[in-house]
Order: sequence, then structure tokens, then C-alpha cells
Amino acid sequence: MRAFIIRRLFQTLITLFVVTLISFTLCMVLPGDPSLAVVGSEGASEEMIQTVRKELGLDQPIVVQYFKWLSALFRGDFGVSIRTRVHVMTLFAQRLPVTLELLALGILFALLVAIPMGILSALRPNTWVDTTGTVLAVSGVAMPQFFLGMLLILVFALWLGWLPSSGYVSPSESLIRNLLAMVLPAISLGSVVAAEIMRQLRSSMLEVLNEEYVQTARAKGVAEFTVIIKHALRNALIPVVTLLGMRIGRLIGGIVIIEVVFSVPGIGRLLMNAVLFNDFPVLQTGVLLVAFAVTFINLLADISYSFLDPRIRHT
Repeated sequence: MRAFIIRRLFQTLITLFVVTLISFTLCMVLPGDPSLAVVGSEGASEEMIQTVRKELGLDQPIVVQYFKWLSALFRGDFGVSIRTRVHVMTLFAQRLPVTLELLALGILFALLVAIPMGILSALRPNTWVDTTGTVLAVSGVAMPQFFLGMLLILVFALWLGWLPSSGYVSPSESLIRNLLAMVLPAISLGSVVAAEIMRQLRSSMLEVLNEEYVQTARAKGVAEFTVIIKHALRNALIPVVTLLGMRIGRLIGGIVIIEVVFSVPGIGRLLMNAVLFNDFPVLQTGVLLVAFAVTFINLLADISYSFLDPRIRHT
């Protein structure tokens, strides 16, 4: 296990290095001049623009800019936002709790919906329960998250008036209002993953329920609930954990759209504004942090296999 973790950490470092190359290159080839975001596009003289470009280091060769940026990263210096002139990590630290809350609630919604529906569909194949689960799963995968978000706003905020349509309330201000404000964004974010987990768990459960050890447990008179939860579900969750780890990147990508649709002041909106204003220090840091989060969560998913099934050992 230790050798496996060390090997995966080494792979993570290589992945992050490649991500720095890609993110830096993409930011350099984006249309527009970042210096114009500082001096303004109107009334700025060429001399002012060149002065700002020199201050930002944009007058140097791209290779020199990259290695200076990489050297700063190793020192923990992620730069300053071109648009707000605030340290990049300060901006991310202010918005990270909001995004983490939305991500956690989205995953929680996905698991609370997908696991019961997946189990019921496997226990009642080719019935109305299974058909309902299939329809919900296909709808969840086919419907874009932003469209589902706007549909939820239309129904639950504008027509029924049960939930707020947008905005964010800090938990320290009001926990109830905070949770109410996050219900619709969390459902919109977790719907696609819930649908995929539901179908994956159904397939896994159908396969596991036909295994000999499950049949043996039933023959010995073990309670059906114990057979399903202790013997079948535990092994059926292994591919689900793999799927969830692979879909974390998709969830994080969906956060950008969801935070814009629901006006949630998280990292997603920060990155969207960085793209619109060509704020490359914020954009580069955001891409790097997302890559680190995805690779780290996938590592945790791999490690969790041995806890779900003791027969699995990484060597």
C-alpha cells in the first residue's frame, strides 16, 4: 500500500507539471491583452500599455515568463489579480468555503438519491420501480445542468415561491436561509452524477446478487436486509467509488455554470470572471487547483477500495 501511494503521488506531481504547461500556454494564447484590463481599453496611450506590460512581465519571452511563474509557485506566490489587484490566494480563500459547501451538498444529494434508487432497481428488475429509475437516470444524463437549474428556478422559485431563485447567505448569518439558498444549486449540480451512479449501482448489484456468497448467505437464513447491505452493497460500491472519483472533475466543471446561474459567489464565478477579463493569474491558479483536487480525490478513491473489499490489496 505504501509503495502504491508513493507511486501515485509521483504520478500526481507529473500531472500537475503538465497542467502548469497547458494552463500557462492557454492563458498566453487567449485573445485580448491583459494590460488593457489594468489601464482600460479607452483613452490608454501606447506608452501606458507598454509600462503595464513591463510591470506584469508580459514583455519577456514566454519561456522566461513560464519559469518565473513556476518558480513563484514553489515559493507559494500565486501572483496578484490583474483586475482587482488582490493576491490570488486571498481571492480563492474567500470563495473556497462557498464552493466546497456547494460541492458537498451536490455529492450528498447524488448519493441520497442514487443509492436507494439503484438498490431498488436491482431488487425489482423490469418492474415499474426499475422503469422509473431508468427514466430518471436517462433524464438526468440528457438534461444540461444549466437548463435544469433554470427549470428549477422557474418551478420552485417563481411559480411556487418555496425557495430563493439566486444569491447566497452565509451559514454564520442564518443556517436555515443558507441551506434553502443552496437546495436548487445542489440539485442542479448533483443530478448528472446521481443518474450515472444510479445506473452503475443497479448493474453492480445485479451482478453481486448472483454471486455464490450471497446465495449461501440467503440459504443459511441470513436476514434479507443484512444480505443486501452487508454482503451485496459493500462489494457493489467499488465501481461506484471509481465512477464518483472520475466524475469529480465533471462536478467541479459544472460548478462554474451553476454558480453563474444561481449567482453563488464561489470559485466558479471567480474563474468565469477571470476568463471574461483575461485575468490570467487567477485563471492559471484555478486550473492548477482543480487539477490537484481531481488527482487527490482519485487517489483517495483508489485507497478506499481496500476498505470496501479487504481482498483488494495494492502492491
